[in-house]
Amino acid sequence: MTDADQIHMRRAIALARPNLGQTAENPSVGCVIVRDGTVAGEGATGVGGRPHAEEIAILAAGEAARGGVAYVTLEPCGARSSGAPGCATRLARAGVAEVVVACQDASPYADGQGLASLAAAGVRVRLGVLAEEAQALYRAYVPKASGD
Repeated sequence: MTDADQIHMRRAIALARPNLGQTAENPSVGCVIVRDGTVAGEGATGVGGRPHAEEIAILAAGEAARGGVAYVTLEPCGARSSGAPGCATRLARAGVAEVVVACQDASPYADGQGLASLAAAGVRVRLGVLAEEAQALYRAYVPKASGD
């Protein structure tokens, strides 16, 4: 784990913190996309649970996401209850080269699916960066089968 990993994951954690308890059945997630050492986009799960943090960060980063590194506090969803592409697919389509994840998500819409989807798309994945710090965000989060 590099100093840059710690800086960017701590920023993702800080982004997620203000919306704790306001994202309905979804957890509050933070995402920071970095390219060439510069933050290209960032986001947090919206109040009510949508949009997801990764969606906001990808939109903010635009083309700068391509070849970048996404720092995410919780495993990106591999599927959505709505049938829309999950955040793992969205990150891969945006062209990120690597996704650094603090904590794995036990939700049926993630639970390893997000990580597997990213790896299958050729995106490098690292799990566990600042996991202990990020887990504090998810103590009250209980994954449900009805989330999106």
